[in-house]
Amino acid sequence: MSLPPAAPPAAPSATLSAAPAPAPYAGARRFSVAPMMDWTDRHCRAFHRTLTRRALLYTEMVTAQAVLRGDRDHLLGFDGVEHPVALQLGGSDPDLLAEAARIGADYGYDEINLNVGCPSDRVQSGRFGACLMREPALVAECVAAMGAAVSVPVTVKCRIGVDDQDPEESLYTLVDACAAAGVDQFIVHARKAWLQGLSPKENRDIPPLDYALVRRLKADRPGLAIMLNGGLSGLDPCAAEAVGLDGVMLGRAAYHDPGLLGSVDARLFGSDDGPVSPEAAIEAYRPYLARQLAAGTSLAAMSRHMLGLFQGRPGARAWRRIMTVEAVRPGAGLDVLDRALAALRPSRQPEPAGLA
Repeated sequence: MSLPPAAPPAAPSATLSAAPAPAPYAGARRFSVAPMMDWTDRHCRAFHRTLTRRALLYTEMVTAQAVLRGDRDHLLGFDGVEHPVALQLGGSDPDLLAEAARIGADYGYDEINLNVGCPSDRVQSGRFGACLMREPALVAECVAAMGAAVSVPVTVKCRIGVDDQDPEESLYTLVDACAAAGVDQFIVHARKAWLQGLSPKENRDIPPLDYALVRRLKADRPGLAIMLNGGLSGLDPCAAEAVGLDGVMLGRAAYHDPGLLGSVDARLFGSDDGPVSPEAAIEAYRPYLARQLAAGTSLAAMSRHMLGLFQGRPGARAWRRIMTVEAVRPGAGLDVLDRALAALRPSRQPEPAGLA
C-alpha cells in the first residue's frame, strides 16, 4: 500500500476538540514517530498527539528487566489521548520479554515492538538492540514468546545489518525468521550499524542509506508490512520514499520541528480536516499541561518538547528563550506559556499621524 497523494492546503484547525477519533491502529502505521531515548516520553507523545490524530506514536525503549523490576507506572503509564501508541521493548530473553509484553498489553498499548536496531554500547553489553541482527534465531524465539503472551501486534524495528554483514543476507534472514515466528510488521532503519568504531550519533548519519534494499524486501515479501526509517528529513521525503511501502517512520525531524506533524493527517492520511496550526496545538495541549502541573509535574518536563514548534517563524527565538529559561523556575505555570506566545506576536506600529 502506498501513501495517498498530498491533500490540498486548507485553513488551520481552530480547535482539536471536535476532530474525529484516531484512525484504527492498522492504518496508523502509514506514519509513525520513532522511539527516541530521552525524548519520546509521555509528555512528548501527548504533545505530538495534538498535532496528529492518526500517526502511531512510540515510547522510548524500555528494557524488559526494567518493566519487571522497576516502577511500572513511571515506565509504562500514559494518557489515553496518546492512542494509537506502541511500547518498544529491549531485551534478548524470551521469557522476560514475553512477561514484559504481557504487562505492556495490560497497560493498554496498541503494539509491542522489539528493538533490534539500537547500536549503543549499553545496549550491546545487555545483548539487545542492533547486535541481535547477528542472532536471527534468538530474535525469532523472542518474538514468538511475545506473540504468544499478547493479543496485540508484535513488531520488529531493525537495521539492515551490522558491521561486516551482507545486508542482502542479514536483513532477509532476520525478517524471514521473525515472519515464521508470527511477525508481519517490520520497521527497517535503512542503514547498517557499525558496533565498533562509530558512536550511536555517528551510526545515525554515517553508514549509507539503502532505501532500494527496503523496497526490494517489500517486493519480495508482499504479505509483510514494511515501514521505512532513517534519513527522512520532512514530509516531502516521507511521501516520496514511501511509494511502494506500507509506511514511514520519522525521528529527529519530527522532534526538532514538531510543527510539521500538523500536516501529517492531511498529507499522508488524506484527511480533509486540514493542517493543525501550532497555535491550535498549544490550545489543545493546555488542558493536559494544567492537569500535569496540578499533579506536580514541572513545566520544564513538558515544555522542552515544544521548543521547535515555531521554527522558521518570526519570534521563534524569543519563544524558545522564554520556554527554556522561565519554564525551569520553581512554580512555573501556564503564564510562562502565555508570555512565550505573546513574544511571537509582533507589536503593532503606531498609525501615521494625519495631515493637518
